[in-house]
Amino acid sequence: MIFRRLRSGAAAPDEKKASAVGGMIAFHGAARAAWGPRDTVSLTKAGYQQNAVAFRAVRMVAEAAAAVPLRLTAFGSAMSEHPLITLLRSPNAGQDGAGLLEALYGHLMLSGDAYLEASALDDRNAPGELHSLRPDRMRIVPGADGWPEAYEYRVGGRAHRFDMTTEAQPILHLRGFHPLDDHHGMAPLEAAAAAIDIHNSAGKWSKGLLDNAARPSGALVYKGADGSTLSDDQFRRITDELESGHQGAGNAGRPMLLEGGLDWKPMGFSPSDMEFLKTKEAAAREIALAFGVPPQLVGLPGDNAYSNFQEANRAFYRQTILPLVRRVSAALSGWLGWRWGAGLLLTPDLEAIPALQAEREALWRRVSAADFLDDDEKREMLGLPRRETGRT
Repeated sequence: MIFRRLRSGAAAPDEKKASAVGGMIAFHGAARAAWGPRDTVSLTKAGYQQNAVAFRAVRMVAEAAAAVPLRLTAFGSAMSEHPLITLLRSPNAGQDGAGLLEALYGHLMLSGDAYLEASALDDRNAPGELHSLRPDRMRIVPGADGWPEAYEYRVGGRAHRFDMTTEAQPILHLRGFHPLDDHHGMAPLEAAAAAIDIHNSAGKWSKGLLDNAARPSGALVYKGADGSTLSDDQFRRITDELESGHQGAGNAGRPMLLEGGLDWKPMGFSPSDMEFLKTKEAAAREIALAFGVPPQLVGLPGDNAYSNFQEANRAFYRQTILPLVRRVSAALSGWLGWRWGAGLLLTPDLEAIPALQAEREALWRRVSAADFLDDDEKREMLGLPRRETGRT
């Protein structure tokens, strides 16, 4: 119709913008779950700040990964002193090396993204400082090819642009795998979001029971002799008396005095209503699972997946910590190593991890007993660099 009017030259009438369903009002609907928002800030508040299981899981992963010593090698030879080692030990005036890495791993767990800034560059583009930047303040600026050509960091009303088209490469962007996003990673916290909502809601339910004398609620039934109902003043007075004299843990068990015509009808919970305790425990296990932490390590009851604590701790390091540290150390090697020349490689020092000592000792015994291997082959199997040339 619009095109016909344009072709005929007739003026189009004034439009009234209204929805086709604007006159429909829903008074009620079927009950459905109310999930929390899924943006980074809301998830961090609901998960890390308000959920003890998620908080502990993030702290365990970040602290354990940051405590793994990194070994620097140059063309296979171990180095005990190097400017890169010094930089990682003391990255900036406000943090030590463990603090910087802990923030880096924590951001990966909470948002799926982590950003490192290289500042105070010298003439070789070697940085004098490293800083961890908050992912919620960073915005990716894609180029013509779709890949980031710059990063924009916003604080308040100010923004700083990091140009990624130069050789200096001031930003290292680490991100978890996300199948539906080319630029941002997916965090374990996002995968655990539904379980966190359930766990937090179950906690609020328990708090509500405690606030109401830790017992099922009931109903006050008014039996008027002539079929009359309570007046507004009577209803408000009874409600005020119940709230002030019978709610709260301090009033638990306090007897209730009922006036004429009032009868108390207790209401019990059905077996399905009482399942929220088991639901809370199941949600806690799902949260720990999303972060790769064996439930036994966070003290969850009824979890016997591992025969003992040491076995669970070894699985935690093998399946969660070491893959994460290897990935981050490889990214650091590629981002920083070339600035001091080729051949620099950062790897986790497995010999310095107490949780893996039993496995390492068994491996040492097996390799040492292999007479068909020479010393360099044995060192390679143990993850050690080859001996220096000319050394006997």
